[in-house]
Amino acid sequence: MQSDPSQTRPPAGRLRPVWAAAGLLALAVGIVGIFLPVLPTTPLVLLAAFCFGKGSPRLRGWITGHRRFGPMIADWETTGAIPRRVKIGACSVMALTLAVSGLLGVPARVLVIQALAMACGAYYVLTRPDR
Repeated sequence: MQSDPSQTRPPAGRLRPVWAAAGLLALAVGIVGIFLPVLPTTPLVLLAAFCFGKGSPRLRGWITGHRRFGPMIADWETTGAIPRRVKIGACSVMALTLAVSGLLGVPARVLVIQALAMACGAYYVLTRPDR
């Protein structure tokens, strides 16, 4: 006898508050990232929009209609584009962070790992289309 699929998976509505909370958390951390360069604002705002899409149509509508966040989300969803100034800023902050780490005497093995991770991040950012 086959089991009823509705009994093996929770109803989509039960997870909506979890998705909405995850979106709010991502957005909050992204907003902190505006002031702290080590936190990436743009990916966190995009994550928030995704989570809101699964958890709260009202919050999804708010963030996609926001004057600052809305255009960024629309560009990403339609073309995967990252504005050139954002690319320059992201790569500059990564390079500055690596330089400061070196000046502060971070161990060489940590610098190598940091450089490799940042190189992967920079590659991804630079290979996205411009807006």
